[in-house]
Amino acid sequence: MHRVIIGLAAALGLAGCMEDGAMPEAQDGRALFMTNCAVCHGTDGKGDGAMARAMKTPPKNLTLIQLRNGDAFPRAKIMSIIDGYARSDLAGPGMPEFGALLDGDLVPYDSGDGKPTPTPRKLVALAEYLESIQAQRTP
Repeated sequence: MHRVIIGLAAALGLAGCMEDGAMPEAQDGRALFMTNCAVCHGTDGKGDGAMARAMKTPPKNLTLIQLRNGDAFPRAKIMSIIDGYARSDLAGPGMPEFGALLDGDLVPYDSGDGKPTPTPRKLVALAEYLESIQAQRTP
C-alpha cells in the first residue's frame, strides 16, 4: 500500500509539472543559448565566442559533445554541467552557474535512465538545443 501511495504522489507531481503540456524543443533553447552561452561558446557553439580569446581555458566546442561520448549525447551529464552540479571541480573562473535556468515551471524529463524527473523547463530547452547542434560522424 505504501508503494501505491508513493507512486500516486509521483504521478500527480509529474502531472503538476506540465502546466501547458508542451515539452520544450530545440528552438525554445536557442534563445537561451544566445543569451547565456554564445558570448563564450560562439553563436554556432564551436567555442569561438567574443570572450573565448580572453579566457585562460578556452570554451569547449559544444557541437562535438556527442562525438566525444561515443556517438551518444550524454543528457544527464550535460544537465549537471549546465545546472552547476558537475562544476565543483573546476579551478578558477570558468563557466558560470545559471540560476535563472532553474526558475520557472517543471517538465518531466528523461535524461536517459527511463525515469521522467521534474526538471526546470528552461534547462530542458537548453539541453534539447545542444543536442540538436551536434556534429555527425562522417563515414
